[in-house]
Amino acid sequence: MPSDTKQKVTRLIILAVLLLSLPVALYLIPQATNFFNKASGVNAALVIDAAVDFGEKPGVWKNLAQGGEEQGRSLAPVVADIKPLAPRYIRIDHIYDFHNVVRSNGGQITYDFSSLDQTVNDILSSGAKPFFSLSYMPSVLSKSNETDIPNNWGDWENLVQATIEHYSGRGGMNISNVYYEVWNEPDLFGGFKTYGGKNYLDLYYHSAIAAQRVRNANVFKFGGPATTSLYENWVTKLLEYVDQNNLRLDFYSWHRYTTDLDEIEKDVFKARELIANSTNHANAELIITEIGHNSKNDKGYDTYFGAIHTLATSALLEDQIGKAFNFEIKDGPGPEKLWGRWGILTHEKYGTPEKKPRYSAFAFLNRITGSGISTQGQGSWVKAFSKYDKKQNRIKTLVVNYDPKGSHSEATPITYNNLPFSNFTFRRTDYSGKVTDRKATATNGSFSSLELMDPNTAAIFELIGLQ
Repeated sequence: MPSDTKQKVTRLIILAVLLLSLPVALYLIPQATNFFNKASGVNAALVIDAAVDFGEKPGVWKNLAQGGEEQGRSLAPVVADIKPLAPRYIRIDHIYDFHNVVRSNGGQITYDFSSLDQTVNDILSSGAKPFFSLSYMPSVLSKSNETDIPNNWGDWENLVQATIEHYSGRGGMNISNVYYEVWNEPDLFGGFKTYGGKNYLDLYYHSAIAAQRVRNANVFKFGGPATTSLYENWVTKLLEYVDQNNLRLDFYSWHRYTTDLDEIEKDVFKARELIANSTNHANAELIITEIGHNSKNDKGYDTYFGAIHTLATSALLEDQIGKAFNFEIKDGPGPEKLWGRWGILTHEKYGTPEKKPRYSAFAFLNRITGSGISTQGQGSWVKAFSKYDKKQNRIKTLVVNYDPKGSHSEATPITYNNLPFSNFTFRRTDYSGKVTDRKATATNGSFSSLELMDPNTAAIFELIGLQ
């Protein structure tokens, strides 16, 4: 018997055994919902409750970031590629040092936003809004270099105020709901601490004071600190400081690069716990402003692995935080077309930008529309979330089996409760493109299925209501 035929037979036998054990698996569902009970690995047993409606919310994945790969209008060549992904926000850093915003003429400080405006207009043309990392220090203001503090904090305050008024101000570009984040990875770029002479709290204070001076502007969001990871001492020190000084903090942000989803999840739970202790900012939005599987060049960014990691992190975070910014949009101009850079698109240096596998992951995620509904019972490998699209009369669930080792298969029980329809088509659309349909009927508002998920695969399951 050929080896591939043997594998198919083995899978069918396993699936048959698991189908017979489905009632037991469903009985054990409550035991599989503790995310941190993973010492030996916990299989998923998903339970979707259509009656627990979280309301309409844009997907956590609808946010992209571009790093400081090159100066100037770097996004212009890929605007047409970005637009079909329908991003809500695009985050950029190096807004001051790469766009020569601040000038000095005979000791008189002036601002020129024309170069940055071009990039912002490219962001708007893609259908997104700008998310600014207020970085790095302009040379004419800095004590030494672009990651140092200014000679005069008043000059920095004036710059931050002018930036917000230029983009959010009704007399400026008049953009609503822009985000302003104080610095980018301050613990790395500048070696800031939450104490001592080079104190991030000083940087945040003077930036927040500037934001408070803004008048005649549209609603905007202000926060930080965009550290390289979630550090408990940074969270507690910043929260204590803004509470004591009555400063604004609309969101708390950090970065996370890892192949281990448990680390991402633990960050979120810790951030929630610490934010809840804040006197004035317990409802601050949680945002991961850079996310990926490796902060260094990695061939996975050019392959299917990067795509499955994106799908898995999106499934994990959809019901947990406000936004996650996948890093990044476009590769820098490297030594060859595919060089393990973080982009979802290659650089135009090598011809028309090529869409890497991660690009298609966002298109796949965008198929899931509607109001978020409760999805419980995720495991160590399988992550999921669900939405109910009332206009289409469809319930959609993304299920991802993510394993960095590429070895874990899982037959996942999926149970739907409180269904709004009795008769429906049950459709499975695999990320690979395969689609299977079957007619089904709910019993007392419930329906169950056992679905085999091979290692590092994803599928969207739809219950399509029939008239």
